[in-house]
Amino acid sequence: MEKHLGQKIAFTVAILSYLAAAGCAVTAVMLPGDVDDPVRGAFISSVVFFIGCGVVLHVIGTARLKGILSSPPSADDHSPN
Repeated sequence: MEKHLGQKIAFTVAILSYLAAAGCAVTAVMLPGDVDDPVRGAFISSVVFFIGCGVVLHVIGTARLKGILSSPPSADDHSPN
């Protein structure tokens, strides 16, 4: 089944969110200083944020939307009962 343009964009942004989460995680680990540094905490919270965004967009990008986004049937398509 072919994906719509919005789904392709959502999936691409999900991959970018995962990459941003990985970058923030590496930065949080490599950051010099104390363990309770507020900057490190900000990077760790950014990891959680980007993973959450990535999961939501990943689900949107891979969902099967047949019937949800299709146009409603026209008057010609109705058969008499």
